[in-house]
Amino acid sequence: MNISNALTVSRIFMVPVIALLLFRDDLIQSVIAAVIFSAAMVTDYLDGYFARKLHIESDLGKLLDPLADKFLTVTVLIMLIPLDRAPAWMVAVIVARELAVTGLRSIAAEKNIIIAADWIGKYKTAFQCVALIPLIVHHTIPLPVLDRLQFQLAGEFFLWIALFFTLWSGVDYFIRYARAAG
Repeated sequence: MNISNALTVSRIFMVPVIALLLFRDDLIQSVIAAVIFSAAMVTDYLDGYFARKLHIESDLGKLLDPLADKFLTVTVLIMLIPLDRAPAWMVAVIVARELAVTGLRSIAAEKNIIIAADWIGKYKTAFQCVALIPLIVHHTIPLPVLDRLQFQLAGEFFLWIALFFTLWSGVDYFIRYARAAG
């Protein structure tokens, strides 16, 4: 267990904490969930940074890192549905893409085909994170400029962009697999 894998595992442990915090529509719990989610996103950056910088990339890390990302984003998206903060159909499309790409990567791995993440997938992840933070908070903060509607509109705006990159990257994975499989 190296530092990169430890950061990834810590991200996985943050998932149930965030889910529990999102059971109720409460300002304090939402802000804490958003802070933990943001910390998890920082660990996502740091685990990759340390793995490359310290030359400690591992097969375990290559398996766990994308799974941790999926656990985190999918769990948050699902928890936002009953709070009316994310449309169920949009969450279903994003989850379906994640499952399809994960399945495709498994099939490709059995055939010794590696489909590495590329810039489209990085944009997908970035826009999902930027969308989820205001959707998690989604409360009027006691400042004159931050109200519930502004959080919702900002979150939905970025969720639409995330959906675009989600679909684009999903199609891209299947195209790259088809080319590699010949």
